[in-house]
Amino acid sequence: MSHYSLVLATGNAHKVRELFAILSPLVPELSADSIGTLRDFDVPEPVEDAPDFAGNALLKARALAHATGLPCVADDSGLCVDILGGAPGIFSARWCGRHGDDEANLALLLAQLADVPAKDRGARFTCAAALVTPAGDEHVEIGHMIGHLVTEPRGNGGFGYDPIFIADGQHLTNAELGTEKKNAISHRAHAFAALAPVIASALQA
Repeated sequence: MSHYSLVLATGNAHKVRELFAILSPLVPELSADSIGTLRDFDVPEPVEDAPDFAGNALLKARALAHATGLPCVADDSGLCVDILGGAPGIFSARWCGRHGDDEANLALLLAQLADVPAKDRGARFTCAAALVTPAGDEHVEIGHMIGHLVTEPRGNGGFGYDPIFIADGQHLTNAELGTEKKNAISHRAHAFAALAPVIASALQA
């Protein structure tokens, strides 16, 4: 365990790859071998029962920092649809009633928006990125990716709601953009770019 310098509070392989791709250019001290994840430690995933993204990110980061004695980074993110009052929001990963069923979540959301015209299909991905150190220092940054939703899934890349989301200034869905381009403009990119200097300082400390 001791060879890790930072822990990511997720066991989601998609997210681990995405976060490393975003963070590694910004925090040169990080290498793939120096980052642990939830899967590397015998720590139960905390219950995400906070009412907002920032609260859930902090819950996860606090739990893992306490359990491992290492600086921990966590994020909570989701899709906020304007006409649904910001839903699915913090329930994005379990919108269909089951956690992590991307296909069912996507199908349910499309069904709920079936009669909504293009002009009213505004949405944003939101990410809260949190760093908690073993000493108890805490820092949160929020990032957004603003755009709109199309009526049918397009593209084979990405995950979650990526196949139906087109960011402002783009004509391709997140699932069609390709990983590198999506990571450059994503809600996670914005949040973690802001958090990166704080992570770097924590690692140097």
